[in-house]
This record gives sequence, C-alpha cells and structure tokens, in this order.
Amino acid sequence: MSTKVEKDQVSGRETTGHEWDGIKELNTPLPSWWVYVFWACCVWSVGYWVVYPSWPSATDYLKGAFGTTNRTQLHETMANVAAERAPYMERLAALDLSEIVNDGELLNFSMAGGKAIFADNCAPCHGTGGSGNPGFPSLQDDAWLWGGSLDAINETLHVGVRWDANEDTRFNDMPAFGRDGLLERDQIDDVVQYVMAFTNRATDAESANRGAVVFEENCASCHGDDAKGIQELGGPNLTDAIWLYGGDKSTLTETVTNSRRGVMPAWGGRLDEETIKMLTVYVHSLGGGQ
Repeated sequence: MSTKVEKDQVSGRETTGHEWDGIKELNTPLPSWWVYVFWACCVWSVGYWVVYPSWPSATDYLKGAFGTTNRTQLHETMANVAAERAPYMERLAALDLSEIVNDGELLNFSMAGGKAIFADNCAPCHGTGGSGNPGFPSLQDDAWLWGGSLDAINETLHVGVRWDANEDTRFNDMPAFGRDGLLERDQIDDVVQYVMAFTNRATDAESANRGAVVFEENCASCHGDDAKGIQELGGPNLTDAIWLYGGDKSTLTETVTNSRRGVMPAWGGRLDEETIKMLTVYVHSLGGGQ
C-alpha cells in the first residue's frame, strides 16, 4: 500500500496518499451545499431542544418552551372528538334501541361507531364483518343461539356467555356424554348418525333409528323435540347446515363425547352504555338480526 500524496492526472485533485492495487483515493471535499445543510441541521437541532421536550434529568425532563408533547396533542385531539360526539352520545343515552334505528342520523352515527368498536373488541373472535371462525359464531346469518333481536343482542353483550365473572351471564352447558360416562360409545355413534340424518348425511339408517331414542332421552331437553333448538337455553338448531365447531362425523362425535364450552366476555362495565348500544345496532345490521 502506497502513502505518497500526489496530484491525480485525470481529475487534477490531490490524492490522500492511499493506494490499493493501483487504485488511488482522491482527497475530494464535500459539496458546499451539503456542508451548509449539515450545519443548518445542527443549529435546528439546538433550537428543537429548546422548543420541544428533550433532555432528561434525574427527576424530570426539559419540557421545552412550547410545553407540547405528542401526549398532550393526543389528549387535545381526543377532547375535541369527544366534544363533537357529545350531542350524539346524549341522544343515544336518552333513546332505546328501536328509536335509535328509526332515527336516520343517529343510525348512521351508531353504524360508524359500532363498526370501529367491533373491529377493536369483537373481530379477533368473530372475524372481520362478523363472518365467524371455527368455534366463534358467524353474525351474518340468522342462526342465533340466544336470540338475534336488538334487545337479545344487547343483553348478550352486557352479560356475556358462560362468563363466570358475571352472575347474570348467559349459561347452559352441554354434558360431556362420553367423558363423563353418561353414554356408551355405541350410543354416541347412534345419536351422531341421528343428527347427521337431519341433513341427509347419515351412513347407517339402523344406527340413526336407534339414535332417535338416545336423542329424545338425553338431548331434546335443550335442542327441542324437533332438534330445531331452544333459544331460551342457548340450544342450537341441529337441522340446518350451520355448525359452530363442524358437522362432520368425527367432529360431532368429539362434541358429544367431550362437550364444548365457548365463552364470550361480558362487555357491560367494560364498555359504556352508549358504546354497547352502537355495537348492538351494528351487529344487528350485519345480516342476521331478527
């Protein structure tokens, strides 16, 4: 490596004296405009330290001449939004659900707010737009375990489903017929065949016939004699093609054997009354409201 300083014949600039494998490093200064911008940024940064919060101290921090932070700006923005929403929220508090959906302006406000609330609190389980996920019901159809009217949806949102922290929660547990020894394995197979027969999917007619007796003695009290469900008990309709956990033979066998226990939080107390009303109106509008 050479360290001899000389003038480059092509560019006319001096070299730094460094050379590797015949390649010489030129001593080219930075462009003037870049140097000016750099120093301007340095001056600007000093001004920024003075104007805005910056250096910490042992117990506090330099709050800046403006006393402005992202947090104070956020609080100001939220206060402005709350002030704009206040007249609508007062009307929501004063009206019942049927009156809200019949008020065009308030309905639009509730739909917009409910959509945002749903995305923040409900979509992780029920899917975007209430399309549902395995084990979490779709809110776009007309199959409601506990009722799809405005009042029923509002009640469910308030108390939840099998939410032990709320004594008024919607509650009904399906027995684990196999795990707890309530039915033998062949009885479970029979009742599964019987349930599948409602949608013409039974593969053993004799087994399905035996399953009718098993169903009447063990299942009809919650699902109804016609297996169309009992909403007051949260018993689902077994005669349609809507299945919360799956309607194939193996999944039905698992359900009868070990039961299912889906849980929904109680939003009463977590969300204010006006927010729950907006959420109720939005969920009711998704397509399956009764």
